Amino acid sequence: MTRIAIIASGSGSNAENIARYFKGHAEVDISLILSNNSGAYVHERAAKLGIPSFTFTKAEFDEGSEILEILREYEIDFIVLAGFLLKISQPLLNAYAGRIVNIHPALLPKYGGKGMYGDKVHRAVIDAGETESGITIHYVNERYDEGNIIFQSTCKVEPDDNCETLAARVHALEYSHFPRVIEAVIKEQHTRNKPSSPENSYTMEKGEGEK
Repeated sequence: MTRIAIIASGSGSNAENIARYFKGHAEVDISLILSNNSGAYVHERAAKLGIPSFTFTKAEFDEGSEILEILREYEIDFIVLAGFLLKISQPLLNAYAGRIVNIHPALLPKYGGKGMYGDKVHRAVIDAGETESGITIHYVNERYDEGNIIFQSTCKVEPDDNCETLAARVHALEYSHFPRVIEAVIKEQHTRNKPSSPENSYTMEKGEGEK
């Protein structure tokens, strides 16, 4: 069983979507939700789903020892960032190298980096006159939005789009793809870590609009 911790800063709609996708899963369990915001709605979602949740301060997150202790207590194997706004701390990167993924609401490497989240991303995409946007799921490293890309999926940017309408289209991609990409990544890592297994090449099923 792979035990996942989700880290989020806000409403937690992606966190809930992921948790519902894996409910009753034979090989994956959403065991913990963490947030840097005590008032974030993600805590209410966690309570309704029966998932323990905790809040941490930025100082605690940067120092790392208390967060790592909680992760060890819940035997966490893998971390998913879902609307988490802080830069991941070095202690977590060291402890979970290659086992932290994030989703970004644009097609990286464009429109990423510090401060690029939510409507700021969608506004930048619209102002630049882009004809498409989408999502990027990527591994996390020490720099904002620069980890290796795992998966991208695109959507059109319509001439009359505003931040709200574009965000709705991007959210639909997030809800559709993020859980199954997480599942595929975990499956691929399990296969790769089995000494007797043949080498596995990781490929996602891709439909229209996917890269």
